[in-house]
Amino acid sequence: MSLNTNTWNRLRYTLYLPIYDLIADHIFRKYRKRSVELLASKPTDAILILGAGTGLDLPYLQGYTNLTAIDITPGMITKLKERAEELRIPVNAQVMNGQQLAFADNSFDAVLLHLILAVIPDPVACIKEVERVLKPGGTVMVFDKFLPDGQRPSILRRFFNQIASTLFSDINRSIGSIVSHTSLQVELNEPAALGGTFRLVRLRIPD
Repeated sequence: MSLNTNTWNRLRYTLYLPIYDLIADHIFRKYRKRSVELLASKPTDAILILGAGTGLDLPYLQGYTNLTAIDITPGMITKLKERAEELRIPVNAQVMNGQQLAFADNSFDAVLLHLILAVIPDPVACIKEVERVLKPGGTVMVFDKFLPDGQRPSILRRFFNQIASTLFSDINRSIGSIVSHTSLQVELNEPAALGGTFRLVRLRIPD
């Protein structure tokens, strides 16, 4: 991870802000809803939305009373706060780096990682931080694009990824490889958008 990479992420998502909701909501709405359903949390559980963007997950979290949302882009957090106010959902929203969480160990019952592990510069650092702030028995729901575990990207895919990773996200990351650096256990891994290119993955930390 480098400062330049984080700065670029903050800049590009600031630039994408005017069209972000149009793309990220219309295409992925039902998968966000499905992910929250699979999280199966109680309304009072402490839930962290990491890489929360403009708060597109919030409509599916109505009734939850202990939400924390972070994003590295200040403009995203501003829009998230506006959406939370419109929906009358209490959210502790902060600008924060998902690779360096400013929370104590064992702070959350659950974490949502929607469209972030393929974007964040160091997904291993991110998932290790998620593991650290999760309470024993805590749950993580991931929704993102992944290369099938054990499959190596083709030369063409590696070439295209040079462009894709600069403009929007890495298309060659493996959820199994990322999670292998933690004690998190895969409980569910189901196909989602674009014929299974996107996956819904539920992880749990042992009690």
